Amino acid sequence: MAAVALSLVSVVGVLPAGAATYRASLANVSAKLTFQGTYPTPRDTTLTISSAGGVAYRGAVSATLCGHLCWPAPTYGSGNANPLRVVRLRAGSPEVVLGLYSGGAHCCFLMEVFARSAAKGYVKTEIDLGDPGARIEVLPGNPYAALVTADDNFAYAFTDYAASGLPLKILRFTGHGFANVTRRYPALLRADAASWLAAFYAQKSTHYSDSVGVIAAWAADEYLLGRVHAAQQFLNQQARAGHLNGQIYPSLKGATFVARLETFLHQRGY
Repeated sequence: MAAVALSLVSVVGVLPAGAATYRASLANVSAKLTFQGTYPTPRDTTLTISSAGGVAYRGAVSATLCGHLCWPAPTYGSGNANPLRVVRLRAGSPEVVLGLYSGGAHCCFLMEVFARSAAKGYVKTEIDLGDPGARIEVLPGNPYAALVTADDNFAYAFTDYAASGLPLKILRFTGHGFANVTRRYPALLRADAASWLAAFYAQKSTHYSDSVGVIAAWAADEYLLGRVHAAQQFLNQQARAGHLNGQIYPSLKGATFVARLETFLHQRGY
């Protein structure tokens, strides 16, 4: 994904002031979001879901991270400003997806999925996507949409946010949460890895002194592809050549960085 932080300006620039109403629909499911206020303080944010012509859910929008103060915003940044989607994330009735933004420096995009439940009407499942946000996409081999995002754990892990690389992460909604299915998409992983390696070589060619962030993301993709030994060999070669350096943590370089990265990847299931 070669994720880069979405700037606050890019998010706010597509959002309305005053009263706003958004709508989305698919098949026999439609959703309406209404709120008032100006960024960053919404008021009376309400979601209404209708199914087969009747109201199936109506409630005030609230999230764990920011309560009733989350600003409605698409989790994939600027462009289509509608924070509402109605999509098929699994078999059965389409799900209603609401994007929210908590505000603050480098944080946070949230996604709430409202899924039909025979016993409870619509049930909300929430996920904190951190800085990267997520795109909702239908990927090869599966008719249902997935969340294409990046692993926010890599932000600040080895350097500052601007120089951090965030490797590809793909999630599927299970009805009870989100499953990490990134390993099922080797072609996307190879493309993501190639973008991070190109960034590393560009940094090396200009003698940029903060290369550990992007090569960490490359290594994560390579580990998911099963190329652990080859990745370790490459990292050790670059360490010996003096090409693995950081500005924020100057001591985290070379072989020390490689050892720390390997521990980090192992702890996070890579």
